[in-house]
Amino acid sequence: MEENRKVLLSVKDLEVKFRVRGRILTAIRGISLDVYENESIAIVGESGSGKSVFTKTFAGMLDSNGFISNGSVVFNDEELIDTVVKLTPYAKRTIENIEKKLDSYAPLQFGADTYKEMIELKADKKRKETLSDEDDEAFTARMNELVFQRTEANNLRQTFDPHKEKDKIKETEAEVKRLDEAIKALEQEKADLIKKHQENLKNDTAYQKSFSEKLAALEAKYQKEIKQAITPEMKEMNVLLAKEVYLSVGRYKYSKRVKSIRALMKTLKKAMTMGVDFNNEELRSDVFDDVVLHVRYLDETPEQLHGTCVLNLAEIKYADDWSQIRGSKIATVFQDPMTSLNPIITIGKQITSIILKHQKCSEGEARQRALKLMKQVGIPNAESRFDDYPFQYSGGMRQRIVIAIALSCQPKILICDEPTTALDVTIQAQILELLKELQREYNYTIVFITHDLGVVANIAERVAVMYGGQIVEIGTVEEVFYDPRHPYTWALLSSLPQLAERDTKLYSITGTPPSLYNKITGDAFAPRNPYCLKIDTIAEPPMFKVTDTHYAKTWLLDPRAPKIEKPEIIQNIHEKLIKSLHI
Repeated sequence: MEENRKVLLSVKDLEVKFRVRGRILTAIRGISLDVYENESIAIVGESGSGKSVFTKTFAGMLDSNGFISNGSVVFNDEELIDTVVKLTPYAKRTIENIEKKLDSYAPLQFGADTYKEMIELKADKKRKETLSDEDDEAFTARMNELVFQRTEANNLRQTFDPHKEKDKIKETEAEVKRLDEAIKALEQEKADLIKKHQENLKNDTAYQKSFSEKLAALEAKYQKEIKQAITPEMKEMNVLLAKEVYLSVGRYKYSKRVKSIRALMKTLKKAMTMGVDFNNEELRSDVFDDVVLHVRYLDETPEQLHGTCVLNLAEIKYADDWSQIRGSKIATVFQDPMTSLNPIITIGKQITSIILKHQKCSEGEARQRALKLMKQVGIPNAESRFDDYPFQYSGGMRQRIVIAIALSCQPKILICDEPTTALDVTIQAQILELLKELQREYNYTIVFITHDLGVVANIAERVAVMYGGQIVEIGTVEEVFYDPRHPYTWALLSSLPQLAERDTKLYSITGTPPSLYNKITGDAFAPRNPYCLKIDTIAEPPMFKVTDTHYAKTWLLDPRAPKIEKPEIIQNIHEKLIKSLHI
């Protein structure tokens, strides 16, 4: 399958964190995944495993306290990545001015090595007069823990009844006071240690003299190096960089374009100072991505510049860029349709407003498209129900309308975030069949989030099992259901009610998922894993290859591991699943 399909979305080493009450929670921990055109992939796992957070990064829908701390999410959409800007007289003057500025910065590249030596020399002095990185991290960790405890104690105090629980209020107030004193004491301890280091360094006259002499020699050498004339190759690179700067900001409005050019010039000057090799396209993109999405120059005519963009969704900083992606290219169907629909606007108006926003058409054309979509998703008497309000529709019909809205702009990716959970079993089956039927017509990719393995069997071609913010197993439906390799996947399959025999207790996974506030050592599933090895508590397992399409993140696949059979309840489950899940 992978050989015949184009990679539509490529996630590499993604890490997502949240700021929560003074602490950092790491919700996604280094996920890499390729999503293909026209496929159906299910993301499964318990609540809190990171399924929804993972897919929210695709559509720029992280909560305000969330941020992507590492990794990339590259969206390969030809229409969006192809970039053309007009070469107006203003554009030509701007490119010429950018080129002149870059030429003035270029000599800085000759002194890059010396500049780095000066930075290291100054950094070494700063380390001596402050704290080492290890000491600073230790103080920060202790401070964060005290602040968190203080916040928790204060929040607890506010839950008590002032009339009936005065003793508890006094206890928590005393605890808050104790923690405040501990925070002040820790701040003082840190300040005293820094002061001691500064005094020691001040008294070290030999070091001070050596530092001054080395710095003066490096500064003299640097000034001499950056006075050299730039080479023809550097001049040629600056011509290219100037065009790429304008290509990268050309889609912005005037004020945003001017601000972005200024920011890019500062970033490029810094990169030249540090000796970045601009001939390396990846390094060049990294420099641009600090400010805007990098558009690589391809060719030009007298009228326009033409380039292509590496559309890294993790680096998008301009709200208008998301408006071109969210809805029109990546759409989402949520769990509860009533939270997705406006209760005081008619169904027809809600569909047509999306069509009018993203597609060039008249209100009459938008109405006709909306009616066609309503019929396609199975709304009876669409014309007469066009002006109804959401409360006049049943739960299943409302979810069909949400699907119609999501598909109104023919997106490339449809994220389904447990869209059948709030529906009864009969309606669930209808919605799943509808999604598959519409996929055949519209050729979109389905990313289906669920904790229900029965749903997975009926909708997906591939399955990614998530636990503790990581993908722990991925493969085709047949591989994950009939040849699972990770103990967590074994546990999920064992929990299927369809596999339980009469008069037996339904299997449940003991324990709870790990706290994502803390750094996880080893395998995150180890504390709940009945087949846990010693290595599971020490080192994180790599992704082991089972087949070309099947991978699992467990030490049980290491050739040195003992041979352990999967639980008896999920051995030979093929016939049971065919019968119960209608695969």
